[in-house]
Amino acid sequence: MTSTPGATELEALRIPLTGYCYRMLGGSSETEDAVQETLLRAFREIGTFDPARARLTTWAHRIAHNVCVDLLRATSRRASPMDIDDLGEPGVFGEPMAPGAWVEPMPGSHLIAATDPAQRVIERESIRLAFVAVLQLLTPPQRGALILRDVLAFSAAETAEILGSSTAAVNSALQRARATLAEHRTTAVSDATALDLAERYLRAFETHDLDGLVAVLHTDVTTSMPPLRWWMRGSATVAALVAASDACAADRLLVTDVNGQIGFGQYRPDDTGVLKPFALVGLEFRDERIGHTTTFLGTGERFAEFGLPPRL
Repeated sequence: MTSTPGATELEALRIPLTGYCYRMLGGSSETEDAVQETLLRAFREIGTFDPARARLTTWAHRIAHNVCVDLLRATSRRASPMDIDDLGEPGVFGEPMAPGAWVEPMPGSHLIAATDPAQRVIERESIRLAFVAVLQLLTPPQRGALILRDVLAFSAAETAEILGSSTAAVNSALQRARATLAEHRTTAVSDATALDLAERYLRAFETHDLDGLVAVLHTDVTTSMPPLRWWMRGSATVAALVAASDACAADRLLVTDVNGQIGFGQYRPDDTGVLKPFALVGLEFRDERIGHTTTFLGTGERFAEFGLPPRL
């Protein structure tokens, strides 16, 4: 592809297209498939691109949007990994959720394309697990309008072109999307606070320091482990679970970027004592404390995507 005229310019759009598709779809493998299909279609149809009518990025995002809509027709809405409403009683293991039933983690480096510092902040906030989960509540037109207008800063006319709609319809969809977002908005913490809480959590986790864990966890903290239908609530309960669990006794954590926020790669010793990738751990913050932890089981094979080593 790189030796063909136009391929270099299309490949340069991979990160912004990945960011768009991930926000639309909420899944890692689906996002990868959507971006690849978008680039293949764009490469095949590059002869139809007219720079007098639209920018290349606008033209490519229209293809990406159509690919995403096709995929969304065949799938159900992904649930938030922080949503405990359908997980049953706390501490009780239910039947595992089906693949694709929850929003999956992605490294921020794969999703953020902006070079302007202010725009990077906007893009980073919009890939938080909680934000992507709220996007799943919107219809595809509402989702597309919000991402294109409020996150990626496309004009109303460009957004209408991408969505194959009118500017009036785009503005209506955007208004409804903003209202839904406002109902579910969560507050973030500063990078310094997030790093401090994460480092304190890491130390307390690895030393089984019950008081240290309670100190960084929100009083009403929750924790979940998709795809298992299981959850727990309360700082004392979660801290005791982490500090006293035999399963986590020799585990270690390594800080990494999970959806533009600080998170962990969790390593667990194998039968020979070598620490191997076990699970990615996402954090959500509330009131200057850790408000939710999500242990994404079965993600050990994805550690390389997040810049994590294959062993410790």
